[in-house]
Amino acid sequence: MPSIADAPPPPRITHRHIEIFRAVMLAGGVSGAARLLYTSQPTVSRELARLETLLGYSLFERVQGRLRATARALSLWDEVQRSWQGLDHVIDHAIALSQPSQTQISVLSMPALSHALLPGALARLQKGKHGPLAVSVATQDGPLLQEWMSAQRFDLGLTEQADAPPGTRAVALPAQDEVAVLPAKHPLARKPKLKPADFAGESFISLARDDPYRQQIDAHFAKAKVQRQMLLETHSAIAVCAMVQHGLGVAIVNPLTARACAGDQLVVRPLTFSIPFQVHALLPLHRPAVSGVDWLLDALKGEAKSAR
Repeated sequence: MPSIADAPPPPRITHRHIEIFRAVMLAGGVSGAARLLYTSQPTVSRELARLETLLGYSLFERVQGRLRATARALSLWDEVQRSWQGLDHVIDHAIALSQPSQTQISVLSMPALSHALLPGALARLQKGKHGPLAVSVATQDGPLLQEWMSAQRFDLGLTEQADAPPGTRAVALPAQDEVAVLPAKHPLARKPKLKPADFAGESFISLARDDPYRQQIDAHFAKAKVQRQMLLETHSAIAVCAMVQHGLGVAIVNPLTARACAGDQLVVRPLTFSIPFQVHALLPLHRPAVSGVDWLLDALKGEAKSAR
């Protein structure tokens, strides 16, 4: 008599089922999915139905001959997209390994730093005596940035956090002080430097309450006993500057973003008090070294220093 160990394993979802689901979502229907996968429409329909059976719920509603994704399908789609990006990275890396002469530096940056610091540093890098270098830039925030750097997925990371995640070391870039950003025609724009009392009664656009720089800024105004009109706040320094450009108020942000956003609608002014802003480069400890990373690090230090 056959033992339980000899019994065939129960049916399970395979990567092919997920590939079928992804193709249907991308193409918007079974016919288009079949073309993407170079297979037949009946095959896609059969495998999609099999996936729904294994899951125990429907992924699509059939409405007038068309497929409409359910709420569960949309939730699954978000997860599939994230996983597929990781697979694409594996494929890109596998292809790159076949071309050892072509070096590419992979950078993971906070969105704000990819807007304010990195472009200037890349301009310095590409003008260097070593000649143009290939650089791939991805953006991520907070815990995921640290997780991806710990996983040794990138050659260099850029963050505002001083603590290096496991498997990396942090290199501090030159520090600068936070600055005031004002609408170009604001009365305070006529002053060369601003002190806390200058902001009394002003509409003030703040960073989010849990932002450490917001907490330092608020502490300075509390110490000076200066009251501001606090109506707008956001997690993004870029969004703060955009609001200032539209005349919604004044603000204090990091000098890199301020410089990147300065123009006809926004001016930058130094402060009489100091709130140091520090950026750190994260370098993986267990990832094979790529030539050019040290050059990029030097370019980042030079760009950060120029914002002082």
